Amino acid sequence: MFIKYRILLAGAASALSLIACNSADTTSAPAKTAAAATVNGAPISESLVNMMLKQRSELGREASPEVRNNFIDRLAMQLVIAQEAVKKGMDKLPEVADKLELSRQSILVDTFVQDYLKNNPVSDDMLKAEYEKFKAQAAGTEYKARHILVENEADAKDIIAKLKKNPKAFDALAKEKSKDNGSKGKGGDLGWFDPRGMVPEFGTAVTQLAKGKFSEEPVKSQFGYHVILLEDSRPKNAPALEQIKTELSQQVQQQNLKKYFDELKAKAKIDIAQAPAAAPAAAKEGAPAVAKEGAPAAAKDAAAADAGKK
Repeated sequence: MFIKYRILLAGAASALSLIACNSADTTSAPAKTAAAATVNGAPISESLVNMMLKQRSELGREASPEVRNNFIDRLAMQLVIAQEAVKKGMDKLPEVADKLELSRQSILVDTFVQDYLKNNPVSDDMLKAEYEKFKAQAAGTEYKARHILVENEADAKDIIAKLKKNPKAFDALAKEKSKDNGSKGKGGDLGWFDPRGMVPEFGTAVTQLAKGKFSEEPVKSQFGYHVILLEDSRPKNAPALEQIKTELSQQVQQQNLKKYFDELKAKAKIDIAQAPAAAPAAAKEGAPAVAKEGAPAAAKDAAAADAGKK
């Protein structure tokens, strides 16, 4: 029901690759923190190792001296390879530079989001307002029903005729006739559901049935034709605020963050360059000359048509 909000964390490998590549230049300024190790003079900072140990501890995993040494060993191996890559000029390759820039941006975005959440906590008033909206959406009636789904109206009417003669045949008819593989094995049983979660035609039809009655006319939807049997209904009550407080807080955080990001985007000057035109396909040997000559004109016509749509 709720969207679980999770901040996109930059992968440890991406972060470490950035640090490793930057550290490969041994002429750069010395690290501001103590070095846990050095590789060909390039430091692996103690703060980086501590950060990795902290993340491990937060996941409930051991962060012993042995684990620390394993981290340092892995970082050293990574730095050795990164240094070799830099020697070969791989850090200057366009695709590598793009990946490094993307990793850098991801880390900055994560840091920015964490700072925003820290300085913009969800207030009690925000939480109560969101709960009132949730209650309004969650309140109502839920239904327990069965259905038989068939391809055409005639089959649905035939099933309805059989049910009028023997209402108890619903279970058997569903197992025999229904196209809904998810429910046919259970005699068409759909369990308890909110009709607002169903396709509109189905949801409306369910709410109009009396308990124990089946639809006497086929109900058409995008899936086919339904014959519906309403078994029961009951009031649907929203859970108490305390039961869903964590999920609601995350939802409000997500909404607030999205609103803020939308505002930042609206203020930004974003110019999107037109995608480069695809190179014309080489003409096959022996193809008519008119096909080659007509191709550029056709491309221009297609581009003009696309521009007219924008």
